[in-house]
Amino acid sequence: MAHVDSRHWAAINEASFVAGMRLLFWVCRVFGRWPFRVLLYPVLLWYVATQGRARRVSRDYLKRVGQPSGLFGVLRHFASFAESILDKMLLWGGLFDFSRVRMHGGEPLLQRIREGKGAMLMCAHLGNLDLCRALSLRTPGLKITVLVHTRHAQAFNNMLAKLDPRSALNLMQVTEMTPAMAMQLSERVEQGEFIVIAGDRVPVSPNPRVAYARFLGQDAAFPIGPYVMAAVLGCPLYTLFATRQGDAYELHFEGLRETVTLPRRGREAALSELAADYAHRLEHHVRRAPLEWFNFYDFWHLPDPDSTHAAH
Repeated sequence: MAHVDSRHWAAINEASFVAGMRLLFWVCRVFGRWPFRVLLYPVLLWYVATQGRARRVSRDYLKRVGQPSGLFGVLRHFASFAESILDKMLLWGGLFDFSRVRMHGGEPLLQRIREGKGAMLMCAHLGNLDLCRALSLRTPGLKITVLVHTRHAQAFNNMLAKLDPRSALNLMQVTEMTPAMAMQLSERVEQGEFIVIAGDRVPVSPNPRVAYARFLGQDAAFPIGPYVMAAVLGCPLYTLFATRQGDAYELHFEGLRETVTLPRRGREAALSELAADYAHRLEHHVRRAPLEWFNFYDFWHLPDPDSTHAAH
């Protein structure tokens, strides 16, 4: 039987992977990207050799998405992760070439910015979300708050803050949604701000409330928080995916719901439909950029349905 690591994603210290990125960032800044890549692979070989859990879940994911899943495939997956980290450092270090960014489907959001109206954006651990945060600093009228749980990667966030203190300006730590936080977010949306939240990691709590949806051939648990929040805030819900295509990045904005309604009767069905629609779009973009999905834990390990079902 295959080994299953059921630890919650927040218990996995992703920052350990980026321990040597400061040196590699210096190499890239001084000598260019190819010398960075030459030095990167010995680091990746060491990491893959010593991190059995990460190696196993990467191999399992690559099989599901139809990619080579041997040692070279796993190395390519982690190399893509390292490239995304480098791009984050280049972004906040003022060295990123924004001419490489192409935007798709952004007109409805630009119209809301012009009207001073906010919305919710559902992202994923796919590609480079920091690109959108950095763009918000370059786009007049665009204000973004990203809801995150970053305690497991504090060292890396501190490193970005040293490159540019603005990297932490629009991050909000969230472990659970409280009435006070809902009120604060509602005020931000009313003031024309965009709230960004990941839709592909279950909440950090003993009994996370989830909905189940088909993703890459098997049911997986998705958080219901984004949908409940959008219903409470009474604002449109969009998806946001930022992936690398060759040497360029593509930002894809797509409307998921103009209004999220969760009736008392049929609430479970409505949440399941929302999760299924999000999972469908996530799978589409994951298949377009299969090495860009960075959930290095057993995503398909389902929580106990008796205690975590969306109906609770």
